[in-house]
Amino acid sequence: MSFPCLTVTAALPAAGAIATAAVPAARRTAAKWTALLFSVATLVLAALVVVRFDPGGPGPFQLTESHTWIKDFGVGYDLGVDGIGVALLALTALLIPFVILAGWHDADPLEAAEPNRRWRPTQGFFALILAVEAMVILSFEATDVFLFYLLFEAMLIPMYFLIGGFGDRAHAGGDEAAATQRSYAAVKFLLYNLVGGLIMLAAVIGVYVVAGTFSLTDIAHLRATGDLSMATSTERWLFLGFFFAFAVKAPLWPVHTWLPNAMGEATAPVAVLITAVVDKVGTFAMLRFCLQLFPEASKWATPVILVLALISIVYGALLAVGQRDIKRLIAYASISHFGFIIMGIFAMTSQGQSGATLYMVNHGISTAALMLVAGFLISRRGSRLIADYGGVQKVAPVLAGTFLIGGLATLSLPGLSPFVSEFLVLVGTFSRYPVIGIIATVGIVLAALYVLVLYQRTMTGPVKATVQGMQDLKVRELVVVAPLIALLIFLGVYPKPLTDIVDPAVHQTMSQVDRTDPHPQLEASR
Repeated sequence: MSFPCLTVTAALPAAGAIATAAVPAARRTAAKWTALLFSVATLVLAALVVVRFDPGGPGPFQLTESHTWIKDFGVGYDLGVDGIGVALLALTALLIPFVILAGWHDADPLEAAEPNRRWRPTQGFFALILAVEAMVILSFEATDVFLFYLLFEAMLIPMYFLIGGFGDRAHAGGDEAAATQRSYAAVKFLLYNLVGGLIMLAAVIGVYVVAGTFSLTDIAHLRATGDLSMATSTERWLFLGFFFAFAVKAPLWPVHTWLPNAMGEATAPVAVLITAVVDKVGTFAMLRFCLQLFPEASKWATPVILVLALISIVYGALLAVGQRDIKRLIAYASISHFGFIIMGIFAMTSQGQSGATLYMVNHGISTAALMLVAGFLISRRGSRLIADYGGVQKVAPVLAGTFLIGGLATLSLPGLSPFVSEFLVLVGTFSRYPVIGIIATVGIVLAALYVLVLYQRTMTGPVKATVQGMQDLKVRELVVVAPLIALLIFLGVYPKPLTDIVDPAVHQTMSQVDRTDPHPQLEASR
């Protein structure tokens, strides 16, 4: 039996969560190092998965594992990855060590001199992060619909405690109003996603009733042989059940409102975990489950979904322009970016879907870089309000420089990796839906506006008294930011390693949906 690298890659952070939680309460530093070592080991195994994966290999999934789990209900422990799953698995494993390093002191006990402040269990904070990592990685590997659903729902629990139990210290402490806001954000996150998950559960049961199996591979075989009989109305209802849950997770307008609250009230590393890791499960699932299980319904719903994605792009960018809170600005910018991702998926072109997958990866890296540097900035000043900053580049030039690069990546500056993704999405959309593609470019203009205005107001101008003496980035913080900046530049100049992995999986998805790229309409010249 070959080495079960997919299972081990997901099991390692799960074991790390248990080991971290088991560290004695007084040994906080040991708990941090335990979590970091397990996350680095997971990254090494993820690299092994990438090396063993053959983009041109046979079959839709590779490195497969299949075991009977709940025989009476037809549930299997079925794992496998395609190029899209491998790319997102690698992104998750890459980001978690930086999330842990960035949050090194976020869960330390607060000063005993302030009696109203709660003690923050360090072990629990890092154990919850590793638990989320394990479930997200396994969700990218699951090829059994029911197994995926369980992971999709289970990851909400540790995220709920990370948002509600470990709030942003910029306004934490004995402030009861701040504690109420954290609780509200956590409950809103949980309720929105639980409602989506419950609707999806009904659709999951419907898939089993129609197909007699939860296995993606078996369902694809039944469809190919003509043995899967699914009425058009049934397929559309099941599609809507899945898509609604994924749209909430993504998030897509109008079910997006939980994200600004969650990212605003969470610590910066947890905010990265939300938008750069967990939310990618929603867009990934649109590619793997919506399109592959319900190809006809996906084409039927495409016009409406493209309009919703377009609204997300423009609406999210407009609200980002008007924000006074740094973290909420980044949250609304992410809503706009997820609109681009979903638009690329449902443009039903190879360029659009390749761009959407690259966008998931590049958005994860760029948002992590920007949000983590913003977190370092906020921790120094103790405020999330843009108006409380000014002239930071004169007292902390390295911090300001890395903030600028993260912001330029967010607005998709050519030469940085998000540009390639956004360009492919727009080209792929324009080739089939030119009006949608043209209107979507408004998001690019607005992105330049909110990023440059944010930088101008916080980093340039006279040095405000409140930032006098602000420290520049420390060694630990540079270790967090520098690799992310290097990746943004490398993948911006040379995206081929990613496209080589992703493109075959995209073409496989296009064939299952029975779509081909539109031919350019060239007018003959005389």
